[in-house]
Amino acid sequence: MNPYLAGVMLGLVLLSAIYFSGRGLGASGGIKYCVASVVGALSPDNAANSLYFGKYFEGGAKPLSNWLVIEILGLLIGGFISGLYSGRLKFKVERPSHVSSSRRLIFAFLGGAFFVFGAQLARGCTSGAALSGMAVLSTAGFVTMIAIFGSAYAFAWFFRRNWI
Repeated sequence: MNPYLAGVMLGLVLLSAIYFSGRGLGASGGIKYCVASVVGALSPDNAANSLYFGKYFEGGAKPLSNWLVIEILGLLIGGFISGLYSGRLKFKVERPSHVSSSRRLIFAFLGGAFFVFGAQLARGCTSGAALSGMAVLSTAGFVTMIAIFGSAYAFAWFFRRNWI
């Protein structure tokens, strides 16, 4: 997709989320609600009495009914529809010829794990802390976005052989 069109569409989605739900976007929070729900299903007493998971069940709340979970579901459905529409709905590892599929998958997994760890430290992901934060002119949103892109730029030189 044209990156300018995608940027405008992302901005409209963010604006719609703020208008209709009163909150911005955020993926890492939705994952927490899903994990809390699984823990609650496997061990309801421990989840309700846990210092961490207990807050997800206060007042008889059901974590899967949180709007962030619905957002995550929409991301999965939207990604599927996008892949179907663009003809890219197939299992394939995109990589340069000199990089094995297993190496590409290992580095993708490690990158994702580091990003999730960073999102937990920052108390938000790119969409929640950076995009939604910047949309409301939060200093933390701008700092988060600068840190994400700055560190990506700094580390790209060291890992460039995995992509080119």
